[in-house]
Amino acid sequence: MMLKSTSSENRTAFDIVNIVAGLGLLISPWLLGFTGETYAAWNAWIVGAAIVLIAAAALYAFYEAEEWLNLVLGIWAVVAPWALGFTAVTAAMWVHVVAGIVVAVLAAGSIWFSHNHPLSTA
Repeated sequence: MMLKSTSSENRTAFDIVNIVAGLGLLISPWLLGFTGETYAAWNAWIVGAAIVLIAAAALYAFYEAEEWLNLVLGIWAVVAPWALGFTAVTAAMWVHVVAGIVVAVLAAGSIWFSHNHPLSTA
C-alpha cells in the first residue's frame, strides 16, 4: 500500500500531486473567472506558485522543512477565504479549500510517515 512507507517513490508521488494542486490553484483565477477579485486572485497566484516551487524542490532533494512549508501553505489556503474576506466568491473559495486540503493532508502525511516507520509486513 502506498501510505505504508516513506520510500522515495511515495514521496515523489506526494510531491507530484502537490505540484498539480498548486498549479490548479495558480491557474484557477483565469479558469474560473475571478481575476477581478483582487484578494482571491493574488492569493491563488502567490500560494499556488509557492506550493509548486516547494514541491518541485522536494522532488530534487527531500528535506522535512519543505513539507512543513507546504503544510502551512495548505492550511493558509483553506483559511484564506475567511481571513481575506472572499467567501462570497464561491469558485475562489472552493478552489482554495480543496487545493489547501489536498496539500495540507499530503504534507502532514509525509511528515508523519517520515517519523513513524511502520513495521514491515513482509
